[in-house]
Amino acid sequence: MPEARVALVVDDNEINRRVAVAFLKRLGWEVREADNGADALAGLAGRSCDLVLLDVSMPGMSGIEVCRRVRADPALSSLPVLAYTAHALAEETAAMLAAGFDGILTKPVKFETLAATLRDRGFP
Repeated sequence: MPEARVALVVDDNEINRRVAVAFLKRLGWEVREADNGADALAGLAGRSCDLVLLDVSMPGMSGIEVCRRVRADPALSSLPVLAYTAHALAEETAAMLAAGFDGILTKPVKFETLAATLRDRGFP
C-alpha cells in the first residue's frame, strides 16, 4: 500500500479547518492541523510534509509571513503551499503569489475544486 501523503492545514477558523481536513482525508491524505502561523512553522520543523494549505488572514503571524518564512528555509523552500483564503481580489492574489504561494483556493472551497487543484499540481 502506498504511503499516504501528508498535508498541514493552517487556519484560525475551526470550521474552515475542519472542512479542509475532511476533504483532504476523503482524498486519502493524512492531515495535521495548526490554528496559527507560529504553530504551523513549529509543525513543519523536522517533520515530513507534502503540502500546506494556509489561511492568509490570521491573528498574529499572517499566512503571507508564514509562506515567506517557508520559502526562506532551505529545508522547506520547495514545499507546495496553497493559499486558503476569502481574499481573491486581483491585487491580493498578486501579493500572495509574490510571497511564494504556489496557488490559491478561494473560500468556501468545494471538494471538486480542491481535488482538481491537487491533480493540477501533480498529486494523485
